Amino acid sequence: MKRVGLLLTFMVIGNSALAADMPPPVAPLRYDWTGFYVGGNLGAAVGSSSFSDSLIPPSSFSSSSISSFIGGGQLGLNYEFGGGIVVGAEAMFDWLSNTPTNFTASNLRAGTAIGTINNRWITTVTGKLGYAWDRLLVYGKGGGAWIGTDNSLTVGATPAGVSVNSGSQGWTAGVGVEWAFAPKWSARAEYDFIGLQNQSFTVSGVPATPFAGDRFAVNNRNVQMITAGLNYKLGAW
Repeated sequence: MKRVGLLLTFMVIGNSALAADMPPPVAPLRYDWTGFYVGGNLGAAVGSSSFSDSLIPPSSFSSSSISSFIGGGQLGLNYEFGGGIVVGAEAMFDWLSNTPTNFTASNLRAGTAIGTINNRWITTVTGKLGYAWDRLLVYGKGGGAWIGTDNSLTVGATPAGVSVNSGSQGWTAGVGVEWAFAPKWSARAEYDFIGLQNQSFTVSGVPATPFAGDRFAVNNRNVQMITAGLNYKLGAW
């Protein structure tokens, strides 16, 4: 019995010594959103606008909206503070499919007038503010927006002298969610609203055109976008 007791004592002492020599357990590292990133996106955009003209009754031109496919890319940076607060900045560029919006005014002395708006590309530059739960980031964004547009006005079968490639600016605000599924890769979904300035153009067609010298405007312009994308983290800054 004494030998058994001595053996048990040595075993307890040995296990205690081994336990003292072992390092403490390491807690899993929290994902850090700090760093630069670059990525791509695909989605859909819905644009809404309306035409107005001093020579056409306001009720003649109807407002309209149209949806189109969009695709492009983004680049930016994030910085995560303690407690999960994430701030950042991002630039985003997207091409829009060639899907014009047409507005028609009929029963006019000059015949039927058709206005066309064709949004070609969209660029936004925004600041970001979000909160991260480890690998999940929820954020809001806001800033400036620029859009390239083709505008034209046709009276009857004759262009009224207006065919303008133009750019305009406005503001944007959006929300998104992003999930880091790998150390360098993350997937995101985002909604953005873009409000654009009104534009006006002078009709400079042939003198015989009933609208020669007139001005028409593109009003109430906005674009709503829903995109999904992937980001690649380039590393900490």
